[in-house]
Amino acid sequence: MGNQLVWKDRYNIGVEIIDREHRKLFRILNRLFDFGRQEEKSHWVCQEAVKYFKDHALQHFADEEDYMASIGYEGLKTHRHIHRTFRETTLPALEKELETTNYSEESVSHFLSVCAGWLVGHTLMEDRAIVSKERVNHWENLLPEEEQVVMGQTIISLLHNMFQVDSRLLSDCYGGEKFGNGIYYRLIYSSEENKRWEFFLIFEEKLIVSTVGSVMSMKSEAVNVMLMNAARYVAKQLVERVKGYFPALNGFQIAGEQLLTYEQFQRVFERQSPQFSMLFDTQKGYFAYCMTSSDQQKSEDGVSIMTENAMEEVRKFLDHNEAQKRAADQKKRLLVVDDSGFMLHVMKELLGREYEVTTAKSGMSALTGITLHRPDLILLDYEMPVCNGKQVLEMIRSESEFTDIPVIFLTNRADRESVKEVISLRPEGYLAKSQPLEAIKSEVDQFFEKKTGDEIHVYR
Repeated sequence: MGNQLVWKDRYNIGVEIIDREHRKLFRILNRLFDFGRQEEKSHWVCQEAVKYFKDHALQHFADEEDYMASIGYEGLKTHRHIHRTFRETTLPALEKELETTNYSEESVSHFLSVCAGWLVGHTLMEDRAIVSKERVNHWENLLPEEEQVVMGQTIISLLHNMFQVDSRLLSDCYGGEKFGNGIYYRLIYSSEENKRWEFFLIFEEKLIVSTVGSVMSMKSEAVNVMLMNAARYVAKQLVERVKGYFPALNGFQIAGEQLLTYEQFQRVFERQSPQFSMLFDTQKGYFAYCMTSSDQQKSEDGVSIMTENAMEEVRKFLDHNEAQKRAADQKKRLLVVDDSGFMLHVMKELLGREYEVTTAKSGMSALTGITLHRPDLILLDYEMPVCNGKQVLEMIRSESEFTDIPVIFLTNRADRESVKEVISLRPEGYLAKSQPLEAIKSEVDQFFEKKTGDEIHVYR
């Protein structure tokens, strides 16, 4: 990210009390950026400057929530949750890093980049939704805030007790994005009243190897059958411990156990509305924990593991996973970003044989996906609601580590004005959705076969 935030007209949402505070927060961050470049920095002055930004941000949250309440904004509950997560999770973690490093240049830079990125993204997406007809409603079924906090603390404590790792909560709105080589494990619990809870525990493979493998003194560099079976029982124990903290789960007994591919997990996850969906960084690999509740009894996805077939099914699953990884290692990675589930399905079917394709339905989910599983090319829908393709690309280009990732717009429009609007953001071009599917596939193939140069290309 650059060393200055430039206020632009597009950041205005049309509500003076909100726009005025946004401009003030931009100015405060710019002062901090200026201060960060000074060679002689007082620890106390830096501490006061960070406190000044935090105080203004928290007051802004309160004022913004008052405004939303005054107009009867339907998304207030979700918006308040997003504010609280930043206030009670993100900011404390950044402040702790500043203190433990004695306000080092690196930690100050980290604080500024996270706050700036959050402020720009939040302004363009959630805040703009206040005055638009679109609502940010992906997480409206999350359980109450107090239970979210308790669950996050519980998981962190259990991970420490089991693996001696110091984890931190990266997100309590994990959207199912792929991270590295993952193991997707599903436990299904049911009650006598036919109520159902499903637990998804996603381990980055290196986390299993470095924790469970270390406990078992195994020197394997990959997850094998023995490690996977040990990890399954660790996961079961973790879920049982979680049940002990939440009385509402009493009376539920295990009814099924499955291993899923990433594609199967994606399909299942998209059909359900999570009550908890959390992503953690354990310092030894990523870990995600999701809980869903439903009356649905069908569980056709995944490899079912029962006591009598566990070893053989786990072996088959790991062999299949390894074959998929070898194939994926030979493929270029594509990230397709589109708010249409149908379009994502079509693009995955079209490109999935020759490319490793992951998907995202929003700009924020796209940024998470880029961070966790860096793509070789992004196909980005231009006409998304709340935050359009141009705004998403601006967020991508604002992060220094993402600036060289090529982006091609998926669009129904390729007029001269649209091209002029984004030329400074260096997209590779436009890809018209209206053309035949085989033509889209051909254009993607050609992109990887030859370099397009500096000129924006409109693919017909």
